[in-house]
Amino acid sequence: MQESVSMLERDPVLAPPPALDFAHTALFLDLDGTLAPIAPQPRDVGPLPERTRLLQEAAERLNGRLAVISGRALADIDHILQRSVTAAAAVHGLVRRNARGAVFSRPPHPGLNSARIALDWLVDQPGILVEDKGLGLAVHYRKAPDRAEEVLAACSRVAEASGLSLQPGHMVAELRTPGPDKGDSVRAFMEEPPFVGATPIFIGDDLTDEDGFTAVVEFGGYGVLVGENRRTAARHRLPDVEAVLAWLAGAS
Repeated sequence: MQESVSMLERDPVLAPPPALDFAHTALFLDLDGTLAPIAPQPRDVGPLPERTRLLQEAAERLNGRLAVISGRALADIDHILQRSVTAAAAVHGLVRRNARGAVFSRPPHPGLNSARIALDWLVDQPGILVEDKGLGLAVHYRKAPDRAEEVLAACSRVAEASGLSLQPGHMVAELRTPGPDKGDSVRAFMEEPPFVGATPIFIGDDLTDEDGFTAVVEFGGYGVLVGENRRTAARHRLPDVEAVLAWLAGAS
């Protein structure tokens, strides 16, 4: 008898998503790699007026059922998107601002200080960027891909010693305060106005977005993968950031 295959194990055959149904949809968007191209360094990503306009128009037509769920800090989200989206989850869900503007945040894990010391040797390494998000430390190795195994091994040791959670992503390893992930953020939003009762769509590109893809299915929705085909819980796919913005523009 053929064994069952989980959603994350089956080979994807993903069509583009249908046009956005503004009357019934709740839209959840990742930022880097979804709304903005991946840059060599996080600080290289800045505001884009056309993107801001698209998000403002989408938020209005969705009656506020629009949220950005990102690994970035909340201040970075607001800077890049020019505060065009009120509802947002930052640091992969450790900070969440609801549609009314109320902010909820986990306290920093006490192991972060020891982790900063333990990873200090990486700060001046060529091609490595250590980003301190307050609630976590992200070690980016996009400019030094040959050091991926070394970085992941070092972060794994620090996570075990400090009690922090290790969260690998695309060319990044993140040590974060244990707590909610992107999927938990979706669930929290879906229990609150104006999201409650809507059909959710989650659009993202990274491995960390798989939690969001899984969560929206629980509410009758679906995920949209951005980028190359891979094994995923998403049901649809868009090839790149430009396609995401074109999809938003075409639907508006």
